[in-house]
Amino acid sequence: MKRSLLAAGFLAASFSASAVVPGGDSCGWGNMLFEGQSGLPMHVVASTTNGTSGNASFGMTSGTNGCSADGTLTYGGKPMIDLGAIMDEFSEDVARGHGDALRTVAVALNIEAQDRATFDEVMHENFAVIFPSENVTAEEAMTAVLDVMKADARLSKYAA
Repeated sequence: MKRSLLAAGFLAASFSASAVVPGGDSCGWGNMLFEGQSGLPMHVVASTTNGTSGNASFGMTSGTNGCSADGTLTYGGKPMIDLGAIMDEFSEDVARGHGDALRTVAVALNIEAQDRATFDEVMHENFAVIFPSENVTAEEAMTAVLDVMKADARLSKYAA
C-alpha cells in the first residue's frame, strides 16, 4: 500500500511537468520585458507575466507578441505516468484483475470511479498484450495500456 501511495505521489508530481513553450520560445510580454535575463526567478516572473495578462494567448491567436502557433509542440520531460516504480506490483494486479497499483494507474489516468471496474477487467483481459514478455519496460507497458484503452469503446474517452 505504501508503494502505491508513493507512486501516486510521483504520478501527481509528474503532472506538473510542462511541454516546450507553446507559442514559441520568445512568446509573450514576459519574454519581451525580461529578454536577456536568465535563471529560475526570471523564467518564473516572465511566465507569470505571460499567464496573468493573457498576452501569450492573445499573441498566439493574433500572431503578435513574438508568438507563433506554427510549430509542433514537443515534450522533453519524463512520461506523465511512469510505471517504473510500481511495475512489479502493477503486473501482478493486472494478472489478478484488481489491486492498489491497478487502482493507482486508473486514478492517474483520470478514470472515473464508475469506470474503474471496467478498467480493471479490460487490463486483466489484455495482460498478454500489455506484458508480452517478462522483459517489457515500464514505458512499453504504459504505451500498451493506452493502446488497449483506445481500442475499448468504454475506455477510449480516457486515452484520447
